Amino acid sequence: MNIPILFEDGEALVINKPAGLPVDRPKRGGPALFDHIEQLKLGFQRPPVAVHRLDTDTSGCLLMARNPKSLKRFNKAFEDRLVGKTYLAIIDFEPAEQSGTISLNLSKISSAEKGWRMIAAKKGKPAVSHWELLQTIGEGDKKRSLIRFRPETGRTHQLRVHALQGLGAPLLGDPVYGPVRGQNKGAPRTMLHAEAIHIIREGKDPISAFAPFPEDFERAGLTAPEPPASPARAPQPDAEHIAAPAATPDTTTDTAPDTASDNG
Repeated sequence: MNIPILFEDGEALVINKPAGLPVDRPKRGGPALFDHIEQLKLGFQRPPVAVHRLDTDTSGCLLMARNPKSLKRFNKAFEDRLVGKTYLAIIDFEPAEQSGTISLNLSKISSAEKGWRMIAAKKGKPAVSHWELLQTIGEGDKKRSLIRFRPETGRTHQLRVHALQGLGAPLLGDPVYGPVRGQNKGAPRTMLHAEAIHIIREGKDPISAFAPFPEDFERAGLTAPEPPASPARAPQPDAEHIAAPAATPDTTTDTAPDTASDNG
């Protein structure tokens, strides 16, 4: 498997993670990103390390640090909210509005019957996602929409829960929050794509990367949108962010308890 490189310099890589490839090795075994780590060294002695997580099904931009110092700096950039990201998602529904902001606190629950999942809960961790309707196709109850999300926070399954409880429909193909538990109904995977990432760096040019529109999104009938500005707008550094870093984003789980995630 060839892993496309979207950005490269002496301290960072941004790869276009293929859908279906876990970032971390599943507990039950099987393929993982680490299997391709030699390919990603690109002449460096140290293997790159993922700075954040994407769910197994999620494709697109994944930031990797090429040494321990850069890993520490990128972790701090996430804490200081100097990282902006956009995601593309498909839902079988047309929102009533063209854009908006979803603010729903999230909490983890589990049961023997359904396993674990995230739900909206007043006592959960704050989670905020901005969204924009890019395209709708179909008629009547057969409508399908392309949504662009810009998360402000990085909670586990944030965009998946915000789609369901904020927009009114699960992501197409979601086996956890979709209509049939454990099944990718309507699509071969959860239709979520990490479209762009933008990281502000002190004393260096920002890291900006954009992952092309996935072929399976095209097969679902949607059209590639214009790239987002910047490509993903990161908040500008200010005294509050620098003096008092925000809490580290929750980046520790996936559609099954064997991989890690950020928003998806």
